[in-house]
Amino acid sequence: MKKLLQERVAIVTGAGGGLGRAHALELARHGARVIVNDLGGPDGGAGAQAVVADIRAQGGEALVHLGDVTRAGNMQDMAELAMSSWGRIDILINNAGILRDKSFAKMALEDFRLVLEVHVMGAVNATKAVWPQMQEQQYGRIVMTTSSSGLYGNFGQSNYGAAKMALVGLMQTLALEGDKRNIRVNCLAPSAATGMTHGILPPEALARLTPEQVSPALIPLVCEDAPNRTILLAGAGSFEAAHITMTQGIHIADTAHAGEQLCQRLAEVRSREGERVPGSGWEQYAHELKLGERAMEGAE
Repeated sequence: MKKLLQERVAIVTGAGGGLGRAHALELARHGARVIVNDLGGPDGGAGAQAVVADIRAQGGEALVHLGDVTRAGNMQDMAELAMSSWGRIDILINNAGILRDKSFAKMALEDFRLVLEVHVMGAVNATKAVWPQMQEQQYGRIVMTTSSSGLYGNFGQSNYGAAKMALVGLMQTLALEGDKRNIRVNCLAPSAATGMTHGILPPEALARLTPEQVSPALIPLVCEDAPNRTILLAGAGSFEAAHITMTQGIHIADTAHAGEQLCQRLAEVRSREGERVPGSGWEQYAHELKLGERAMEGAE
């Protein structure tokens, strides 16, 4: 029986442990050949080496790539390794990340920049490295790792939340740009106990939030009939979807007093009745112009 990802070539960044490790193993279990990326570090990438050994022990194919996602040249080397070894790149999982939690008032700007650099520019560097090949072969599946911290906010994670929501914006546009070449881009928001969550959640919760219960959510996002621009949430064996919507809103023709009227009618603007998920940012322009046109027609 053919596996869902048979002979597909996948890259997972930050895959030496935690979620990245679980992702690499799950992709391999479904037949993918996997590049396991991680930082080298003092141990020479022992974590990544162990993941590759585990995949091979289960009959899969995997290679180690030691490189820093914040270095574009390292990411180019990673893509070249996949191409020289297997001749294509089908899947990229942008998983690498760090935490530098602290309230915004106490956070050093260096820690804010560093988190943005790793999460956002790390994903940009890796995606930029694989994008030309995916365009050429007219096939690609990319997953950005977002977070509930970005989607909904979390105290003490202004840097992390900003980075994770930036990845949603990156996904939205790349999904539109890649669509004609069959490159589909989605987001995964995991809830898992990893080195990044140690000390944040109680032990009983951590025991249920294993990375292995998140990684199956990757499969529908990277298989042949994957969706485009989906934000999938996963944790403790549960799966949900998040949507960025636009309400029906109102039109105020009296521009001289629009601010005052808006204060009084804000509940109408925020009403979720009839809200929708726009196909692109241009739908805001079109919708607002249409509201004005309807208001003018009604005034005649």
